[in-house]
Amino acid sequence: MNKTLFKIIVVIVLFTACDNEEPGMLNNDIPLVKAESSYSVLVDEDVEYAEGLAHANGSNSSSALSLLLDVYYPDNDNANRPVCMFIHGGGFQGGTKTKPEIINMANYYASRGWVFMSIDYRTVEELGIITGKTPEEVIEFHKGIAPQEWIEFSLQNAMSSDDVQTGIAIYAAQRDAKAALRWIVANADTYNINKDFVTVGGASAGAISTVALGISELEDFRDEISLTDDPTLSTTNLNESYEVQSMIYFWGANIKLELHESIYGVNRYDSNDPELFMAHGTMDVNPSTPFSEATELEGIYNLLGNFNELVPLEGAGHGAWNAQVDGKNLNELTMDFVVERQNLNVE
Repeated sequence: MNKTLFKIIVVIVLFTACDNEEPGMLNNDIPLVKAESSYSVLVDEDVEYAEGLAHANGSNSSSALSLLLDVYYPDNDNANRPVCMFIHGGGFQGGTKTKPEIINMANYYASRGWVFMSIDYRTVEELGIITGKTPEEVIEFHKGIAPQEWIEFSLQNAMSSDDVQTGIAIYAAQRDAKAALRWIVANADTYNINKDFVTVGGASAGAISTVALGISELEDFRDEISLTDDPTLSTTNLNESYEVQSMIYFWGANIKLELHESIYGVNRYDSNDPELFMAHGTMDVNPSTPFSEATELEGIYNLLGNFNELVPLEGAGHGAWNAQVDGKNLNELTMDFVVERQNLNVE
């Protein structure tokens, strides 16, 4: 990978019904959701799902930072709920789990029977300042936050210290997103979640992390750092596993997996990857998330024979939250995809 490609990377920053099942009959092993808003939504805010090392207030010494998520869930007694975890955007520079459009999506899903989790994660904001530091000092500064080989690659290919920090944040964000999903699995009983019906989604940088989460191996972005270097890993439910059934991608890219492949020499795409829904503006001019990123992913999936659906948002740019296709908004389009592909029961 050359410096230009690395610069582009850091700019941003199932169950099926039985053949003989009678029409209209519910399969009690599969979650039941509602076609329309049917439940009041309860919210558990700022739930700690793990810790991660960070440089608070520009400190030269890293310390444990609480990593938080919000849980939206229906006010009902259903003991069999599907779950959707969503990852916000922000170019790995910042962003928030309480972005209004995400809250809207969370209430849309939870009012119809889903548990919806919106997560925060470490970004450049938590990584401190490296300006003026030597490469050796940068490696020591970020010890435990990213693997040495990841830091070295960032130093070798970045055009500025800001690019180095973004490269490190790309790794930390993925480590945290995986920790959040492991927390969800570990706490499934608390929210009556059926772990066989897991959806992960994200927008922009969050979509990049979504693709990497669903396609990478369980050990990726988990085992590259030791507990000695990062004691907070002990808070991340390391023994839990998960299986993502569906991915929701809004105006993202494949670039994180390309970066991972450049560093570790492995291509993680295979015929067992989760099914993928993509919505992407055809006029997206963000250098790291052009519309061609969606068609590239479509091509990879088609070559492997994996189910995917690309919805071009004609004439839309980056962040087209208000887009509509055939009279349906993004909440409706994604719910239709998940319901159909996971074969959920619907009333």
